[in-house]
Amino acid sequence: MARYAYHRKDNNHDEIRDALERVGATVVPDGPVDLVVGFRGATYLIEVKTAKGKLRPTQENFVRRWKGHVAVVRTIDEALKVIGC
Repeated sequence: MARYAYHRKDNNHDEIRDALERVGATVVPDGPVDLVVGFRGATYLIEVKTAKGKLRPTQENFVRRWKGHVAVVRTIDEALKVIGC
């Protein structure tokens, strides 16, 4: 059983993952956030939300406690900006 509870993927999840992979990023689609992304020697934690989507309480708690950077993105452009593209 996965460590993190499964929830429905946001409608824009796959297109954002695909765009990140097209620029050469490695993307792991399961973990404490929607996407764990490796690009040019750095690791990025990305939570994908739709335009009006909100973080669940468990996600808010994770973001608050995490001592590294976690980005919440809603578009391909936002995701690419997070990784410096």
